[in-house]
Amino acid sequence: MNAVTAGHRRTAVGQAAGDRRQVWPWRRTGLAVLTVAAASLPFTAPPYLLFQATIVLINAIALLGLDLVAGHGGQVSLGHGAFFGAGAYTAAVLMGRVGLPYPLTLPAAALVCYGLGRAAGLPAFRLRGPHLAVVTFAAAVVLPPLVKRFPSVTGGAMGLPVPEPWALVLEADQWLYLLVLAAAAGAYAMARNLTRSRGGRALTAIREHPAAAETLGMRPAAHMTHAFAWSAMYAGAAGALYAWTTGFVSPDSFPVTLSITLLAGLVVGGPGTAAGPLLGALVVTSVPAATEGLGPAVPGIVSGLLILLVVRAAPTGLAGLLRRAAWGVARRFG
Repeated sequence: MNAVTAGHRRTAVGQAAGDRRQVWPWRRTGLAVLTVAAASLPFTAPPYLLFQATIVLINAIALLGLDLVAGHGGQVSLGHGAFFGAGAYTAAVLMGRVGLPYPLTLPAAALVCYGLGRAAGLPAFRLRGPHLAVVTFAAAVVLPPLVKRFPSVTGGAMGLPVPEPWALVLEADQWLYLLVLAAAAGAYAMARNLTRSRGGRALTAIREHPAAAETLGMRPAAHMTHAFAWSAMYAGAAGALYAWTTGFVSPDSFPVTLSITLLAGLVVGGPGTAAGPLLGALVVTSVPAATEGLGPAVPGIVSGLLILLVVRAAPTGLAGLLRRAAWGVARRFG
């Protein structure tokens, strides 16, 4: 490397660091505004909008888990909807059949799905690419008929009502929203720690250079199994919150297409980014809500066209598009 090339590289690195320093105040301001808006929403929004916002946060938690495998691990998992449904049914059965207080059903659902994810991850992550996608997709296919086989426990095809969680002072929908918001904040903090830990860095290294990572002593199967278990735990926690919010679970609530929808949401939002799960959750929730009166096939068509548009215009998803826009604003006004 000659001196001119080295100088250009140092200049480029310095400019990138300067861009990050310029963007940082904007990022902090945006985060503060988002926090205030999210905390005040239950006191200003009508019930339907508050319900939709709660579902967005629940989907964001589920996508955070999927991002561990698909975004940071670089693997395609099509079984995330099955763990989401397993968490919802765990909470529903514990509340409706056992009478367990609803706060205890959240960690119970998370632990159950962590165990399921670890058990499924052991054989699954001996595979890669399309083979892994097919194996994980089998879990999504099996869940609906499986819950129908045990009507005395799960309610069968008729579904299972969930007792309404008791609220403190506030209305039930306001209380549920604040609970889900707190859970989402905790989930984001935990995901941030996971991805910055030694295991998270190893996961990224395995995604980028599998052979080199294995040469350095990293065990891809072990790290991916851990990631799969944590991913399932996130989905299970989101499923439990979904059961609290909707008050009813049935096999139709967790169709095979749910796993595909969640993966599509992550691709649109931006895999491997902090904002990607939230942006993807907004898309996953808002598209069906906005097109539900236009026919059963319209939400799928709109979602497919949106994916094509985002992948074409912004390969890193909406999060990458917003990041580039923020850099442009910071350069102009910084």
